[in-house]
Amino acid sequence: MDKYVGKKLDGRYEIRELIGIGGMANVYRCYDTIDDREVAIKILKDEFLNNEEFIRRFKNESKAIAVLSHPNIVKVYDVSFGDMIQYIVMEYIDGITLKEYISQQNVLTWKETVHLITQVLAALSHAHSKGVVHRDIKPQNMMLLSDGTIKVTDFGIARFSNSTRTMTEQAIGSVHYIAPEQAKGDITDGKTDIYSIGIMMYEMLTGKLPFDGENAVSVALMHLQLEPAAPRSINPSIPEGIEEITLKAMQKQPMDRYQSAQDMLQDIERFRMNPSVRFEYKYLYDKQPTKYIDAVNKGKSHRAEEYAKVVNNKDKDDEKVRHSLTIPIVAGILIAICIALIICIPIGIFKNNKTQDAADVDVPDFVDMKYSEVLVEYEQKGYQFELDQVNEYSSEYEVDVVLRQEPKSGSKKIKETGKITLYVNRPQGEEEVPDVYGQHQSAAEKTLNKAGFYQIKVYTVHSSDAEEGKVVGSFPKAGVEASLSDYIYLYVAGKNAMSDTVEIDVNDVAGKSEEDAVELLTGMGFDKSKIKTAVAKDSGKPKGQVVYTSILGGKLDKEKIKTQEIVLYISDGTPVVTVQIPVDMPQNVSHKIIMKILIDDAPQSFRDSAGNTLSADKVTTDLLPSGILPVHGWNGTESTVKVILDGNLFREYLVNFEKGTFKEVVANDYVDPNPVVTPSVPEESVSEIPMPTVEYPI
Repeated sequence: MDKYVGKKLDGRYEIRELIGIGGMANVYRCYDTIDDREVAIKILKDEFLNNEEFIRRFKNESKAIAVLSHPNIVKVYDVSFGDMIQYIVMEYIDGITLKEYISQQNVLTWKETVHLITQVLAALSHAHSKGVVHRDIKPQNMMLLSDGTIKVTDFGIARFSNSTRTMTEQAIGSVHYIAPEQAKGDITDGKTDIYSIGIMMYEMLTGKLPFDGENAVSVALMHLQLEPAAPRSINPSIPEGIEEITLKAMQKQPMDRYQSAQDMLQDIERFRMNPSVRFEYKYLYDKQPTKYIDAVNKGKSHRAEEYAKVVNNKDKDDEKVRHSLTIPIVAGILIAICIALIICIPIGIFKNNKTQDAADVDVPDFVDMKYSEVLVEYEQKGYQFELDQVNEYSSEYEVDVVLRQEPKSGSKKIKETGKITLYVNRPQGEEEVPDVYGQHQSAAEKTLNKAGFYQIKVYTVHSSDAEEGKVVGSFPKAGVEASLSDYIYLYVAGKNAMSDTVEIDVNDVAGKSEEDAVELLTGMGFDKSKIKTAVAKDSGKPKGQVVYTSILGGKLDKEKIKTQEIVLYISDGTPVVTVQIPVDMPQNVSHKIIMKILIDDAPQSFRDSAGNTLSADKVTTDLLPSGILPVHGWNGTESTVKVILDGNLFREYLVNFEKGTFKEVVANDYVDPNPVVTPSVPEESVSEIPMPTVEYPI
């Protein structure tokens, strides 16, 4: 048994169990008796208490994290550097490493990759702003919580970026994720972490590391000399935009990479908003080829030998860790299997009996059918299959057509309650929701289809002044940019209220907690299974509060309310910062100036005094009578804001939402598309003014 388990540190921390064994320290799950919480404590191993290098690294980690405060970085609560024991008290994280998750999934989708990498970049952006460079970015040092949150850990070899000396410490990071300048022993900065992020993204998207070899030195040389295979050559489903971002982060020369984590975040956000975007980065791969290789291969330099020694020592430490963990891991697995069998066998027997009762049937052929036709056939023929829809896009086929299905028709028989996956041809990216107000439902659906929206849900509402069957509203509203893969909710006028019609008011649940909103809606007759939730970002509302719903206020048929779905948009609690930018608008212009505001190249919507979203050609400078432009963004981020007047760039600003400041980076003169032409004076009418002759003394 471990000598610390069951003991109490400094009369405060009860050590419950050993949860991790590393090369220089062990990690324990503990209970803080004063603050009444679970914590993780990293204790330096006894054999290193007299080793100055390991003590320096251990103290360095605590100093590095102590200056940081970010939701995606593990917190440090306490440190102790005594003669007999040295430890760091940290936030306890109940999760798995990102490396374990990648191993489980093999290949991550681009959406998962973007979600996870965005958090890591946000953490690094904060660390770099405080002068801390991690230098050991790898998925093993990322903890993944059950809710999808990432926590960056292990700042053991981090250093403050204001140091100017080259790196001579032996601990230079993990070989598969190491940056070229790190392998050479050159100066490291924030761009070193960017390279490692690129390697992580490559691994997440392809399931493979870009460089792998027989030993650590050969892998390090690959980082210096070789270009990686294109991610799309391994996984063709990767969008070109995210491939470009990955390869830019992995450039050999630091000057060719993203210059900051924030720069990389901005490109990822542009890609997230439009997955079909291309960045068209260009690089010169042969800038210093001879010097590059010679610097590394000079008779296996002293640094390379030192590096091999370090990696071999690290491998030995890892081998010790594996051996020491074998017995508890095996025991834990056996216990977990026993518990799983006790719980799952009865459930499995029940499900198996239910599945066995279902008849074996032929797989119907849905390929080349419109997805809307599939749904009609599904209802008409009384199918019981579980249909799973996956959106893909090919310009060679008609939109909404089923491109392929799994399993294929005629390939085998399946249970009548089995699952069929349909790959439907749907456009990707975002488009502006068209205005369908006043159109009949069928015409409105065609208008939405023409704009690229095929995910449409229709709700019947009562209106005292609208004709039955006509659209009285939509969600999102007209003019709003929306993802083509998201649902558009159409609100269509039903029959006028009659005495025999039973109706129910749909109350506004905005401002209530999710629990209270669900209770209220179920009490009104909604089926709880039809009440869905989605995240509302940038709302500025307290976390967990309902910001808005997918159904308009009004009246619904009580008979239909049980079958209608409603989406509650819940605030994620992200604070919104507003920065006021004074824009010196053009003066003495006789016509209305059409204005467009782009925030990170995404158009900002404007509303009139009645709250209606204006189309782009109706947004004029009159909406900013004071010349003050309010810009909203997340705390801790930066955005580029462009002011476009009559189709030409007028002003561009860089806005820092953390500091609440802005900087003007582009200032162009206003270009009038219809300038007033002043008649020119004929040359002959201009009198020539004689110039006086001036003589200068020699």
